[in-house]
Amino acid sequence: MYSEVIKLKLKTIPDQPGVYQYFDEGGTIIYIGKAKNLKKRVTSYFVKTQDNAKTRILVRKIRDIKYIVVDSELDALLLENSLIKKYQPKYNIQLKDDKTYPWICIKNEPFPRIFSTRSMIRDGSTYYGPYPSVKVLNTLLELIRDLYSLRTCALDLSFKNINEGKYKVCLEYHIGNCKAPCVGKQSSMDYKISIQHVEAILKGQIHSVIQYVKTKMMDFAAEYKFEEAQLMKEKLEQLEKYRAKSTIVSPKIQAVDVITALEDEKSFFVNYLVISNGSIIHGITLEVQKKLDETQAEVIQYALLDLRDRFKSQSKEVLVEIDIDNQFPDFKFVIPQIGDKKNLVDLSLRNAKFYRLEKLKHEKITNPEQHSDRILERLRKDLRMQDLPKHIECFDNSNIQGTNPVSACVVFKNAKPSKKDYRHFNVQTVVGPDDFATMEEAVYRRYARMLAESSPLPQLIIIDGGKGQLGAALKALERLGLRGRMTIIGIAKRLEEIFFPGDSIPIYLDKRSESLKLIQHLRNEAHRFGITHHRNRRSNNAFVSELTEISGVGEKTFEALMKQFKTISAIKNASMESLSACIGKSKASIVYKHFND
Repeated sequence: MYSEVIKLKLKTIPDQPGVYQYFDEGGTIIYIGKAKNLKKRVTSYFVKTQDNAKTRILVRKIRDIKYIVVDSELDALLLENSLIKKYQPKYNIQLKDDKTYPWICIKNEPFPRIFSTRSMIRDGSTYYGPYPSVKVLNTLLELIRDLYSLRTCALDLSFKNINEGKYKVCLEYHIGNCKAPCVGKQSSMDYKISIQHVEAILKGQIHSVIQYVKTKMMDFAAEYKFEEAQLMKEKLEQLEKYRAKSTIVSPKIQAVDVITALEDEKSFFVNYLVISNGSIIHGITLEVQKKLDETQAEVIQYALLDLRDRFKSQSKEVLVEIDIDNQFPDFKFVIPQIGDKKNLVDLSLRNAKFYRLEKLKHEKITNPEQHSDRILERLRKDLRMQDLPKHIECFDNSNIQGTNPVSACVVFKNAKPSKKDYRHFNVQTVVGPDDFATMEEAVYRRYARMLAESSPLPQLIIIDGGKGQLGAALKALERLGLRGRMTIIGIAKRLEEIFFPGDSIPIYLDKRSESLKLIQHLRNEAHRFGITHHRNRRSNNAFVSELTEISGVGEKTFEALMKQFKTISAIKNASMESLSACIGKSKASIVYKHFND
């Protein structure tokens, strides 16, 4: 089945940790993986039957294998991460985003400029970010410009040019936005202190800046330099105001990273937070598309290495919600159980959930068909069905104290109600309040007619009730020869138990899952439709009973009235003249007096 090259490689791969690379027939790397034991991991692709369809496709395309042996599993993870970034293989997950987030750049110059940029140039400049929110970035830049008079021009302010007097002051100096280092009015040391304060603010170390400004304010006041002291006071107020708006976690938490991943049908939603000096200074959520059968831990490790590099994080502690096998030399994983750190992990998870909900709402509006298919695919997997349940029908019985028993059948197509296909059944063969027999009759009548009319059958039938109602519905399908041609389940209301035919032990779906929500929607809609029809029947029967008990009014008179006026309320509100035209003056007088006296 496999080429001689593959067979030979499988025999010679060592039992060592390392990274393996799969190549297609064109010599392109299509997958890169890490392994604690290269031989066991690589061989497993070819000797096992793969459950994942994408993995089976990958294996069929492999034409060559190369590997790199390393000292440890951790080294393998780091090398894998580096190679994936370099080659971006088709079947590896990629930490991509459709946005280019901006950075704050402190330019590598004698008198550095500070500005926002979306591209990084390796010229020794320092970059802070990226900032997922442009609003946050602009707020920071405005604060920096208000606090510090830094230059915005692009002049070459080398000490040689300044000493030679090549420049003149501009308007920015005259209006107080710049201290004119271009003509030597501001020293390099004074400018450097401002830059150090800016860097502290961008790192979240705003407390040290506040302390410095407070000290300067008191010094100026002691020297009776009240104008300078007032300027320091205004800066202090701005810094305090900015700190108040920051997301404060806890002053006790100095420097930690937080990363969580929420798994969906086709993606992982990864949230990453950077905490410095008790405040969240960075936060980002990304969607990572599944490629093969990646685990939550693998995605977190891959994403973390990329994000820590992107945000230049130096934190020694990373908070997670699941156990991560690998321990890195630069930081350690911690699973907090209580306290502020546990609250941070919960906050990260909430951000991931909100991001996912926002994406689903957007998908529902812009691509409703894809949204429906995704929900139905989840339902198909949860119920272990072969076919996608595009057509679902749900049955419910309604009777109150055994009177007027009816059954309702609601129909959903592509996960949405198809109300024109709803049906109700007035029970014909069952005497008394027999819920099981009523369900059997309704199911039998429904599908007997569909077979007679050659209508397409549903892929899924839902019975509102437990094992008894499900068994009754199954009898009807057996009588029609339909058992096994579609999936049928019962749902018991109390604990939302899902029953399958022949299995006494129910399954329980996640109460937050879209699968259960869809089933509940069907069940509730069937109940509403059945109750509404049941009430109408009782109301009509009560009226018929009242009308036919009037002396002089029989069934023929009632039929004539209904044929003419169509509804009960129309008969009640009819004039004497219209009643007379329908059933004659004598009987019209009787009916009119009964309802109007």
